[in-house]
Amino acid sequence: MLTSVLYKIAKSKMPSMSLTEKIAIEAGETWIEKELFSGKPNWKKIKDLSFSELTQEEQDFLNHETEALCALINDWEITQELKDLSPEVWSFIKAKGFFGLVIAKQYGGKGFSAAAHSAIVMKIATKSLTAAVTVMVPNSLGPAELLYHYGTPDQKNYYLPRLAKGEEVPCFGLTSLQAGSDAGAMIDEGVICKGVWEGQEVLGIKLNAKKRYITLAPIATLIGLAFKLRDPSNLLNKNPEDFKEELGITLALLSRNSEGLKNHLKIGTRHYALNIPFMNGPIEITNGFIPLSFIIGGEKMAGQGWKMLMECLSIGRSLSLPAVSAASGALCVLACSSYAQARVQFKLPIYKFEGIQEKLAEIAGFAYAIEAMRKMTLTAVDTGIKPSVASAIAKYHMTELSRKIVNHAMDIHGGKGIILGPNNYLARAYQGIPISITVEGANILTRNLMIFGQGSVRCHAHLLKLFESLSNNNQKDFGKVVYKFAGGVLGHMARAIGQGLTAGFLIKVSSEDLNLKRTYQNLSRLSTALALASDIALLTLGGQLKRREKLSARLGDVLSYLYLITSVLKLYESSSPEQKLADLPVIKYLAQYFLFEAQEVLYDFYRNFPNKFLGYWLRRRSFFWGRIFSKPSDKLAGLVSKTMIESELFKQRFKDLAYLGNGSLGDLINNYGSQDPEVLKNLLAVNDFEKI
Repeated sequence: MLTSVLYKIAKSKMPSMSLTEKIAIEAGETWIEKELFSGKPNWKKIKDLSFSELTQEEQDFLNHETEALCALINDWEITQELKDLSPEVWSFIKAKGFFGLVIAKQYGGKGFSAAAHSAIVMKIATKSLTAAVTVMVPNSLGPAELLYHYGTPDQKNYYLPRLAKGEEVPCFGLTSLQAGSDAGAMIDEGVICKGVWEGQEVLGIKLNAKKRYITLAPIATLIGLAFKLRDPSNLLNKNPEDFKEELGITLALLSRNSEGLKNHLKIGTRHYALNIPFMNGPIEITNGFIPLSFIIGGEKMAGQGWKMLMECLSIGRSLSLPAVSAASGALCVLACSSYAQARVQFKLPIYKFEGIQEKLAEIAGFAYAIEAMRKMTLTAVDTGIKPSVASAIAKYHMTELSRKIVNHAMDIHGGKGIILGPNNYLARAYQGIPISITVEGANILTRNLMIFGQGSVRCHAHLLKLFESLSNNNQKDFGKVVYKFAGGVLGHMARAIGQGLTAGFLIKVSSEDLNLKRTYQNLSRLSTALALASDIALLTLGGQLKRREKLSARLGDVLSYLYLITSVLKLYESSSPEQKLADLPVIKYLAQYFLFEAQEVLYDFYRNFPNKFLGYWLRRRSFFWGRIFSKPSDKLAGLVSKTMIESELFKQRFKDLAYLGNGSLGDLINNYGSQDPEVLKNLLAVNDFEKI
């Protein structure tokens, strides 16, 4: 009887879910974020993970081919004069296999790991964002990735070797005129019909599409295209009982030079993204016709495109954008630590001023946090996981932290940062930040809809099964799950009360490092608070929570901060004893900073919860004695800035990630301590307008 009543209540509160939303939620896999969401993380399981490392072959490619590519690059020439990579750089990228980093060796590619893909893109990005984007896009979401996972044998055998050698330049058209982040709303359409291809009548697709913001489109020879497919005449399925006109989003592969498309395909005028001139532009197809064999994966994959995209999108969020963000972090650590020593004001190096130290501390801390999250997330990819939730966390927070880092670096550099010229190593990173914020799912969308919206369903022990039982109208399964759900809520409640009363001091954690034991206890405590708050929100708000974006975003922030701190601790514990000693002030700073942020976000959640009594009740359960975390002290921030200035071991981590050869950044880092007035004058000078 009770089960029947609960079933009816749950059914009425269950949010409506479109097919695209359902596929998005089910796509990919969970990673350590599931432990962090559980309310009782298994820290031993997380500690037993090993970061993915480069093979000798990958390290050699990074040391030789990647360094050689960076040496060829003149970013001022690219951005201000050519508005493109030089012919020599294009030839080198293609000849040395940079477009085939992740294509398997059996198809002529490098077969590199996610760790290598990330490290290569990152090093290039410290020299030129334009070159980095050019390399990363073919190795991220695009024809190669989709072909490798879903293509037919014939498609793989023909196209992958050509892509690996650079004989084909790929792009992928997803964003429509009316559909940006909401890709499911695209109006680009394909209709199943008969047509003529190479002189013969075949069954195929009549295409009409308008795409924009497509990277590499202006020079692409091979175009991946997403569109909605219809079969109004039931030509694919002859059985009238199985007739289905709307087949769903479908992905096809088009050769730009094919005879059947030449008069129907138009690549429009280039887009110009904030003076970062990577190739980007619109694609338009009007009444084009392609055979069914052009569908990626063949006819059987018609209508499966959204699932394919959702499973592969996590690669771009896991690797490409985090690599660019980590490059900005490394660049700013190295540039600011050197510049702050060389630049003198009021007869003092500027790093001695507390206002500068405050900025340096955040640069050092956030850059370390980005690097930690980069290594953690790419490790998931290298172990065969498609981390849909972790990748969304990484994309959002790494790009946002990168934005803060670059802004601080610009403040420290002052006039030298804002005057464009060949010696400005910061300005293009500053201009490029909004691009990273926008692409692969805009950050507002990622934070407000994806992290918790997807994370709560995928990471919760029972929620997905509960949804499935309601969707399938299976009251028996619902009864089994709902009591497990209730037991979980009671368990979270009991732990929250106990941990709140004891301030978490009795939480058992398996940490041998006394510096970290308390941090792990606090992480466990926040995990419990998150689990309880999530359960109460889901139980009381039901489908309304989907529309209460500010509430769900705050819960997503807590999960993100837990993931971020865990990544930081993992990187620290994976380091040598000497490296740990150098990094310890930064670890303490980051733990305090993000624990405080998580606490404040939870307090905002409690204060804004629709049921004020429940909001107060939740706060008293998890924070019985009130706020327990505070921001890092001025003394600790000063110690972190000192570490960034004086610790060569701390800086070496970032030197290993960056290109420090020819160019103004390398000159600054290699000569900032010079006593020669002329050398210092050249390092600190802005560009002469006459020469430009």
